[in-house]
Amino acid sequence: MAGVKLVKKNLTPFVTILVLGLIIGTLAWDILERIFAAAGLPFSLSTGRIGFDLDVIAFYIRINPGSFLGAAGGVLLFRAL
Repeated sequence: MAGVKLVKKNLTPFVTILVLGLIIGTLAWDILERIFAAAGLPFSLSTGRIGFDLDVIAFYIRINPGSFLGAAGGVLLFRAL
């Protein structure tokens, strides 16, 4: 697999794909945890909230194993382009 070389020109698409993968992976893991909790097998591998608060807007995310899997998927997707 040749992949794409990371240069200044394609840094923005890389970061975009990486962040989208991270968010999608985080949400997918959270849904999986909720499905297991509804089935009577509750577990949580999430950390505390990480983010920022500017009084006008706030953004927080709970990092979990799905975050890392999603970010890795984003890197693999970028390399495949």
